[in-house]
Amino acid sequence: MASERAKELARKQRAEAKALKAAKKNSDNPADWGTLRQLRETYKLAAGHQSSTPWILLACVLGCTALGVVLGLWLGWLVMWIVIGVLGGLTLGLYVMQRIVKKAAFARAVDQPGGGEMALSMLDKKKWHCTPAVAIDRQMNCVHRAVGPGGLLLIGDGRGAHNLLHAEAKRYKQVLYGVEVQTIMIGDKNGQVRLQELTKYITKLPRTLSTEQVEEIAYRLKGLDRMHSRVPMPKGPLPTSGNMKMSRRAMRG
Repeated sequence: MASERAKELARKQRAEAKALKAAKKNSDNPADWGTLRQLRETYKLAAGHQSSTPWILLACVLGCTALGVVLGLWLGWLVMWIVIGVLGGLTLGLYVMQRIVKKAAFARAVDQPGGGEMALSMLDKKKWHCTPAVAIDRQMNCVHRAVGPGGLLLIGDGRGAHNLLHAEAKRYKQVLYGVEVQTIMIGDKNGQVRLQELTKYITKLPRTLSTEQVEEIAYRLKGLDRMHSRVPMPKGPLPTSGNMKMSRRAMRG
């Protein structure tokens, strides 16, 4: 009897493992993909955005390999330098492809609801506390929040987010005494910050808060969030796009 139970348990475990493997194989979530599939899908996204991607990657590999040959002929140990050149070319190619994917992802996120979350997700999590869509209206205009060395930031996301951003800034100033609230509007007009430049803009802000002050404000903001319920919003600028999930993972390396 015990032997039959053990066999039945083993069959169930094999069936579950097989089903899990099949689910991961057909999954649209990049977290379930293997390394080769991640690279393949990343390449497809990069090539779809920039048709010259194959030639750029080939130039990276051949250029570094040629450099390795030259160094090998000059310094000796030709085979070793060729191997180093090939590996260096592959590394450079991956870096370049990552940059192309980043541009492609931002190009897709422009004018999409919640696109600013992508830029905030690229900030250093150890320095910045980011909360997407702390406020949102029926037109899908929203306000994101970030607190870090550069201060407390409210980021308006959407063409009609001006009024919502102003109202949120006023509310925060009334509740958080002694804390300066800075507002940023995403857009291409004067006084606005382009989505592609938002991460760089935030990281270059002058340091106004110490680490202790950042943690204190983040703790106070959690209490503020509990007091004011937020309208739920799909995470990410393109919640139904598997490519967007993959591109965001690719940008994080």
